[in-house]
Amino acid sequence: MRRIRIDGGEIAYEERGAGPPVVLLHAGVCADWFAGLMAEPALAGAYRLIRCHRPGYGGSDPVEGAVTVARMAEHCRALLRHLGVERAHLVGHSSSAVIALQLAIDHPEVVHSLALLETALLAVPSGSFAGDALRSFAAGNRPEAVDIWMRGVCGPRYREVFDAVLPGAIDRAAADAGTFFGQELPAVRAWSFGPAEAGAVTRPVLLVLGERSADVSAAFAERHALLRSWLPRAEPFVLPGANHLMHLQNPAGLAVRLAAFFAREAGPAGNRSATL
Repeated sequence: MRRIRIDGGEIAYEERGAGPPVVLLHAGVCADWFAGLMAEPALAGAYRLIRCHRPGYGGSDPVEGAVTVARMAEHCRALLRHLGVERAHLVGHSSSAVIALQLAIDHPEVVHSLALLETALLAVPSGSFAGDALRSFAAGNRPEAVDIWMRGVCGPRYREVFDAVLPGAIDRAAADAGTFFGQELPAVRAWSFGPAEAGAVTRPVLLVLGERSADVSAAFAERHALLRSWLPRAEPFVLPGANHLMHLQNPAGLAVRLAAFFAREAGPAGNRSATL
C-alpha cells in the first residue's frame, strides 16, 4: 500500500483499476474489511477502486486529540484531494457508513452516490454487548473486547468467516482496539442524525441489509427502515446469504449490485488532474 500524510500522520491506501472512482471506507475493528472486494470482477473491471486504512488502523498512523465523525469525514475528503478525485461513489459499512453520510452533508460536491451497508445508526441501540465490550477494553483485555463486539454484531461464528477470508485480521484487530473503542465508538455515539440531517443528503443512496442479519440482532432491520423513511433518494437492497459480514460472505453478490447501482447513477467523475 502507498502512504500519504493527512491530519498530522500518514495513512496507507491502495487503488486499482480505471473508470469512475469508488471509495471503500472500512468499518471499525478491522482495517481490511474491503480488501477482497477490490478484486471482484463486477467492480474491478469497470471502476477505479480506492481503499485506505483509516487513521489508527492497520498501516496508518493514529491521530491525536478528540475524534469526531466530521473529522473522520475530512480525512476521506483529504484522500480524495490527494488523489485528484473530483467526485466519487462512496461505500460505507457500519461506522464508516456514518462517515460517508457526514461527508455527503458537509461536502456534497465530492459525493456522487452513497452505498450504505448496515449503517451504525445508534438511534437504535446496539445492545447490551456494547457495554460488556467497553468494560473489557477498559480493563485492558483488548482481544476479549474485540471478540465480544464482533459476536454482538456478526454472530458467534464470525471468526470462522474471518479466518477463511482474511486470516489473521481479528488477531491484528486487537492492536487497533484503542482506535475503535477509545475514539471511533465515542464519536459515533455522539453523532446526531435524524430526519432533518437526512434531508440534507441529496445524493442517491443504496441501503444494503444482510438477509441473515436478523438472526444476530433486530437492530439492523430497524435502522434500515428508519434510514429508508428518512433519506429522500434511498433504495433498499437485501443481500442474500449474509449478515453484517456481508462482503466477506457474499462479495460477488454485493459487487454486482453495487456495480449496477453505480452504472445507473453514472455521471461526471473525477480524475487525477482535478482539484477540489
